[in-house]
Amino acid sequence: MSYTSRFFAYLNRLSLIKRWGLMHNTVSENVMEHSWQVATIAHTLGVIGKDIFDKEYQPEMIATAALYHDCSEIITGDMPSPIKYYSGVITDAYKAIENEAEQQLLGLLPEKLQPAFKRFLIHENIAPHVKNLVKAADLISAYLKCQQELDRGNSEFKTAAKEIERSIRELELVEVDYFMATFVESYQLTLDELLAKHDREN
Repeated sequence: MSYTSRFFAYLNRLSLIKRWGLMHNTVSENVMEHSWQVATIAHTLGVIGKDIFDKEYQPEMIATAALYHDCSEIITGDMPSPIKYYSGVITDAYKAIENEAEQQLLGLLPEKLQPAFKRFLIHENIAPHVKNLVKAADLISAYLKCQQELDRGNSEFKTAAKEIERSIRELELVEVDYFMATFVESYQLTLDELLAKHDREN
């Protein structure tokens, strides 16, 4: 008898979970697209650390951890940061729920696949340096979202942008500083500006 798993059917619904639920958005963002962006940024941070700063990183492992970093939200939903970190009691309670959700998701996989996924789905199994880079990528993604909203005249994200930028700087990671200096400015360009810049570079 074949085993039927609901794991990826659950994950597919991450596209239905909206982020930034307490704030007015001009452009909506869901958890699935956010996870892809975080994964690409995290992978790049790993490559920068490895190839430019000679760190012993495995970019593919970092990217995979980032890709699955918000999977538990299919059960918990997206908890806005102001609520999640409102008090120690709420933070601890949410972490306990998050841990339980991770275990529940892992249990949806066929038993023989669980060891391979366990090191990415269960946060406590992820190496500290990988966690740090995924957190950095998550913050960068959030910062880019804030800038996108500000560019559209949405002052709702003004304070968040400043706080997130400060958090990014406080990480004091050279690969993060390199990414911010090298890639972030171009996110503000229009399509015509991007194409014109590309033409000049070639």
